[in-house]
Amino acid sequence: MKTLQILFTVSMFAWFITEILYKNILKSGENDKKDKDRSTLNILWMAIPVSIISAVSVSYLTRFPISGEMWIHYLGAACIWIGIIVRYVIIRSLGKYFTVDVTIREDHKIKREGFYKYLRHPSYAFSLLTSLGLGLYLNNWLSLILAFGIPFVAFSYRISVEEKALIEQFGEEYLEYRKKTKKLIPFIY
Repeated sequence: MKTLQILFTVSMFAWFITEILYKNILKSGENDKKDKDRSTLNILWMAIPVSIISAVSVSYLTRFPISGEMWIHYLGAACIWIGIIVRYVIIRSLGKYFTVDVTIREDHKIKREGFYKYLRHPSYAFSLLTSLGLGLYLNNWLSLILAFGIPFVAFSYRISVEEKALIEQFGEEYLEYRKKTKKLIPFIY
């Protein structure tokens, strides 16, 4: 159990550090159209810590176990790590077009390869997988709802803002891409 706690602590630290680095390094530039964000970055930066703190607190205050077995903790930790690592890969694959605020770059193009062949927002999908992993690791139904639900609502708002900006920029090209892909879950949603 101690190994599992260490794994969880390292996971949470890695998640926190990567998100801080993304926020500080991957901002829009001076020549970018950055009036599109509509405070979604601030909303996410409030929603995610609130979801983490509330989910962890609820796990200490209540007992609504998802499973009586240890595998749930390992599944949660695996989801956290998969979310962190794959999100990093996605951010790298988008390159200069990835910013933490909703921004249209000067020479912006719609990416259609890799994860973007199936999902319009894979970075958000894997961030949500990390949140889901936290809820599973805590092994509490209420914690799972808080860990996943709050960020899901915040990301849903951000997706609507981002897609509006992309439609304004790319018009029919983005609408066609949207018809062929899903938001967050391949082939489903």
